[in-house]
Amino acid sequence: MKRKQIDRKKRSLTRPRNWEALADTAFSRDLSRHRRALAKLPEASVQRALGSLPESFEPNGVVVSHTKKWAFVQFFRSPEGLDGRREQLCLVDERLPEGEESLLAPGDEVYVEREGDEFVVRGIAPRRSRLCRLAGPHERVSVQVLAANVDLLAVVASTTQPPFRAGLVDRFLIAAAVGGVRPILVVNKTDLAPMPAEVETLYRSIGVPVFETSCVTGAGIDALREHLRGQTCVLAGHSGVGKSSILNALDPNLKVITQEVTPDGRGRHTTTLARLYLLREDIRIIDTPGIRTLGLWNITRDDLMFYFAEIAEQAAGCRFRNCTHTHEPDCAVKEAVREGVIAAQRYASYQRILASLESEDQITPGRIRPKE
Repeated sequence: MKRKQIDRKKRSLTRPRNWEALADTAFSRDLSRHRRALAKLPEASVQRALGSLPESFEPNGVVVSHTKKWAFVQFFRSPEGLDGRREQLCLVDERLPEGEESLLAPGDEVYVEREGDEFVVRGIAPRRSRLCRLAGPHERVSVQVLAANVDLLAVVASTTQPPFRAGLVDRFLIAAAVGGVRPILVVNKTDLAPMPAEVETLYRSIGVPVFETSCVTGAGIDALREHLRGQTCVLAGHSGVGKSSILNALDPNLKVITQEVTPDGRGRHTTTLARLYLLREDIRIIDTPGIRTLGLWNITRDDLMFYFAEIAEQAAGCRFRNCTHTHEPDCAVKEAVREGVIAAQRYASYQRILASLESEDQITPGRIRPKE
């Protein structure tokens, strides 16, 4: 007689009734199972399975926001049967191949077809630029794309609550260079505390435009709006620095939800999904959730120096060609730091990032990753 396994939990195969509201998780098991099945098939069989996807297409929309299974798409031109609506919830075709990067990101240009009563994303155009970070250990991909096809990265920091942190700013500058995006620095909350003079001098000296803003007094908002006109920009930075508040200041009609920081000055996670907003004066902004750490993608310890232009310039005078500028004798970079030619803050950022690149999970040795 076959014994019943009492301690074995039976897996339910019933879909939730409100699957449309739970689209992010309701079909994730089917999606991952399908991708695993394709991975085990011979190449010829995989090509037959993918045969219905268009080999060439003209994108007809841009991704506004997305989950694993669904995408909100803003159309350049409305597909047949859309009845004049310009934004539509679309199913993501599960046959679209997923590589090392996120399959979709806000700003991606896509091709959407109508299938019965549904609209389906059938193709994703190559990305011209991207803002990326290393994905977490439990992600299916190794690179998380925060935004695609953007012209500018606005690194948002604050003078206080939370305090200005140069380390994350420098990491974002590297991520912008890797992804082909032009960076600017927006220092917010100048109504609470003035921006340190050395911050403006430091970043403008390396060619990064700096904007001082206050969403309370409106200072600097007009100058920032003028700089963003006609471009696609992604806002990124720590939680609580005021990214969503800047959006509301640029266009009060948006009414994006904001929150106060915690009593100890730490930011709260208000934005949970990256989203593309269309503002007045032809400004397109992708707002991203706040982050506390930024793992750098496609950077080696030997490459790092070249993302600090002032360090790379002085490195030509080092005694050793493979100098790391940390402990070697006759190092021209360390001498330049002592003489004030290279800012001590930038050199400290270089040292911290170098140490993190040498660790397995890109955490600086001795530092504990804060809990999200």
